[in-house]
This record gives sequence, structure tokens and C-alpha cells, in this order.
Amino acid sequence: MTQALRLGIPVIGVTVARAVTFWTAALDLMATPEWESETWRTLDHADGSGRALALMRSDSPAQERPRLHLDLFTDSAQEQRTEVRRLIGLGARAVEWDLYPPDPDFVVLADPDGNLFCVVDLSHAPSGSRPEQ
Repeated sequence: MTQALRLGIPVIGVTVARAVTFWTAALDLMATPEWESETWRTLDHADGSGRALALMRSDSPAQERPRLHLDLFTDSAQEQRTEVRRLIGLGARAVEWDLYPPDPDFVVLADPDGNLFCVVDLSHAPSGSRPEQ
């Protein structure tokens, strides 16, 4: 029997207009008219390869220690530093994270709505290599 269920896209609770500006610039995504409303925007990959992220209005505050978050990948420590600076320039903020391991491969940031995400240096990841694609 073939299973019909499949994973869609991650959805972030946000202030929609502000989040569209941040996430499209952060990840080179495009806001699409698909299901567009005051409470929802779908963001697609700019190369036309499909949906990437959805933004849904939320009036509740971001969680201090969310159980689910986005990991954004870079291939080197230099790329990680460059991307962290760029994202902060777009409106993200650095987060004081008391759960960093002794030699972290990730940096914790918050988007303009306070949602936490990580920028991971894959060259320094625990496995020492990129995950299987």
C-alpha cells in the first residue's frame, strides 16, 4: 500500500509582512501568491524549484527554547561568520545561548519576530562532513 502522506513545508509563526522581507532576503526566496492573505504567505525557491517556507501570522510570543527550529547550512567557518553578519544586517539578532557545547558548530540567532534558528558550519559539524543529500 502506498502512503499518501508526505511532508509539506516548515511554517513559522510571525508578523507576516516583516517576515516576508527578512526571509526572502535571508534565503533568496520569492513570496508567491499561493494562498496569500493577511495571515499567510508562501515562499518559494528563487530558482523555481518549489516551496521552501511558509509564514503564518501569530500573535503569541516566540518560544525561548523552541522544540523545533530551522538549521541554515554553510560550508565553512568563514561562510558562517559572513552569513551571521549578513543576517544580523537584515534584522536578525544574536542570542545569548547557555546550551552551547564547548566547541559549537552552530550560532543561534533570532529572526525579527524572535523565532530562533541556527547557522551551522558543516565543515565543523560533529560528523565532520556534509549530511547525505
